[in-house]
Amino acid sequence: MDRIRIKGGRPLNGTIPISGAKNATLPLMIASLLTEDTLVLDNVPHLADVILLQRILNNHGVDVMLSGKRSGGAENSGQTVKISAANIVDTTAPYELVSKMRASFWVLAPLLARMGEARVSLPGGCAIGTRPVDLLIMAMERLGAQIDIEGGYVLARAPKGLRGGEIVFPKVTVGGTHVAVMAASLANGTTVIENAAREPEVKDVADCLVKMGAKISGAGTARIEVEGVSKLGPTRHSVLPDRIETGTYAMAVAMTGGDVLLEGARAELLQTALDVLERAGATVSATNAGVRVSRNGVGLQPVEVTTAPFPGFPTDLQAQLMALMTRAKGTSHITETIFENRFMHVQELARLGARIALDGQMATIEGVERLKGAPVMATDLRASVSLVIAALAAEGETIVNRVYHLDRGFERLEDKLGRCGAEIERISG
Repeated sequence: MDRIRIKGGRPLNGTIPISGAKNATLPLMIASLLTEDTLVLDNVPHLADVILLQRILNNHGVDVMLSGKRSGGAENSGQTVKISAANIVDTTAPYELVSKMRASFWVLAPLLARMGEARVSLPGGCAIGTRPVDLLIMAMERLGAQIDIEGGYVLARAPKGLRGGEIVFPKVTVGGTHVAVMAASLANGTTVIENAAREPEVKDVADCLVKMGAKISGAGTARIEVEGVSKLGPTRHSVLPDRIETGTYAMAVAMTGGDVLLEGARAELLQTALDVLERAGATVSATNAGVRVSRNGVGLQPVEVTTAPFPGFPTDLQAQLMALMTRAKGTSHITETIFENRFMHVQELARLGARIALDGQMATIEGVERLKGAPVMATDLRASVSLVIAALAAEGETIVNRVYHLDRGFERLEDKLGRCGAEIERISG
């Protein structure tokens, strides 16, 4: 099992290309099930989750072709994926595949909308909380689907097709919004989605569906209206840059000092997080080439942050911010409101010398003068990269174990950091 070795204490200077967003790529690939024509996606990141979703789509009879960066493309242009779901041979998504990646449960919506039926395994447990699928199922029922749960599988049927309806989410749900928009695109009539997620990835998927012929208005706001069409066609779409990767590397620069251009990043996708970084003492500026982040050695200032749906502070950057605040001059407070069990990184940061106390969903971080390297273990995707951020500023050597979590969401992490001066390497086996 791979590990990453980091020797801390080096500032970061240079350029880090920002990859395409994982959280847009996965639903975009799933949306290919809505059409018999080919969907071409550019700027797709090289990630373990993308490979896994390819296997899941293959199981339904979908032809997925991945190629490297386009000829003449920039270094951060990612790979191109051509997806053809002309012949869906199986509408069942089995447990052994769905259990490995929760987002794969979303195939329920396009399979049901296009084929009139779907049999999808319940995803099971999750390290960072229950993340129930009840709101996704509710959305399908509002569109006229008959839902039964048997033997750990959701059986969804709409033999005469889905019909437009009103979907009011009791709380903001990114997955529920993705599912509702996909299904409504092929439903008969108009669907109104209230309290919809406003995340940029939701709008990116809706923009792609519109290119395919869907009639969607309001994506990116709390009210989305979808007028169903009889079929969707082919298109080509470039995945938007990953705001979580952008925020992660921005915090790494703030932690270590230095000056880095996050090439291809778009500040408006994570303005709240960038504002927090500036309060903490970093200098952040948007340029035509991306987002530049620097810190000149002045001490970090403590902050108070509560995670919230977009445009609030992202839960996916909470662990990274906590790592940063371990070196702040004073006391910080971070309150997690999205997931009920997303502080699993705390005990690992403590191994590096961090002082963090938990009270329910609030973490109190007492900044320390120095961190010291130690062996640590990744527990989930975002927790694992928080350990990397801490290790970059720790004295001595840190070994991060179970880095397969990192490979799910960060493309070439050690290469990108290494090119900016970090002493970091992957140890295979």
